[in-house]
Amino acid sequence: MRKTIKIFLRIFTILIIAVGLLLVYFNLPVRNNNKNAKIGVTYSWRYAGEIGLDWQETYLAMLDDLKIRSVRIPVYWDNVEEQEGEYDFSKIDWQLDEAQKRGAEVILAVGQKVPRWPECFIPKWASEDDLKRKNALKKLIIKTVERYQNHPAVAYWQVENEPFLKFGICPTIDPNLLDQEIALVRTLDPTRKIVITDSGELSLWISAAKRADVFGTTMYRTIYKQGFGYFNYPIGPRFFHFKRWLIKTFAGQNNAVVIELQGEPWISGWTTQKPLEEQFLSMNTEKLRQNVEFAEDSGFDRVYIWGVEWWYWLAKFKNHPEMWQEAKQMINQNNNKNGT
Repeated sequence: MRKTIKIFLRIFTILIIAVGLLLVYFNLPVRNNNKNAKIGVTYSWRYAGEIGLDWQETYLAMLDDLKIRSVRIPVYWDNVEEQEGEYDFSKIDWQLDEAQKRGAEVILAVGQKVPRWPECFIPKWASEDDLKRKNALKKLIIKTVERYQNHPAVAYWQVENEPFLKFGICPTIDPNLLDQEIALVRTLDPTRKIVITDSGELSLWISAAKRADVFGTTMYRTIYKQGFGYFNYPIGPRFFHFKRWLIKTFAGQNNAVVIELQGEPWISGWTTQKPLEEQFLSMNTEKLRQNVEFAEDSGFDRVYIWGVEWWYWLAKFKNHPEMWQEAKQMINQNNNKNGT
């Protein structure tokens, strides 16, 4: 028994030392950063409406005041096909047409799991039968790709959102279904690249990266955990350099972007229902700039920030335009550097 305990303690000690050395390595300064990384955002008309904004006004402000020229837009299945077989793409049409007018390029996210809580947006009529849901989902993919495969604003397809992360109110993870969805998109539109995403901190990325033309990682630095409070990930940009090496080595993936960079508070409960003092604990102008610099130091050449709706909500309803103005300044500098 004593011998077993000693072996266990040795193994545990070695693991602790190894983790400690990795943390030291991950936090060493980096040289191969990318200060010319292009900045974009994710925009959810649904979330904008949920926090009381006029979603069209917010979208146009994003394009015309912030001068955003790269945007990720989710296609919400339960809105597009509220009734079985009846498709309404009017909200997506409008967003893509307005992006086209300004020369903005769009990542169009399709599937049952797309950005914003509760993550999966399955119509009620499709949620009671598993086979019916899967078949209807594939029909949605076909309808969406066929509708927009010739739209000039669509630059990439994103198929599902973090499909290998168990998060949200969603069906069981199904890699076979994901592969069928990807195959459908590739067959219908072989000209555009497909983005597959995964968690930045909670995944090795390989399963997603090997399926993607472009891999997209999330990047959150300050989170809230019930029972622990606020937590800052103790990792530096080298952590993401290492994971990019992993997918290059084991998935043959050389193309990676930050698909979701924290630009909004991570707190307990609904963000806008908490006091501003609490909201600013995990996100403020200083943190936003630091996060963008962190993403640049991680070496990615494209960064999509999360939280543009919250910035506009602060400016419009709370007399706090600081986040919007900080983002505007950063994006203006970024556009000048990249000639856009």
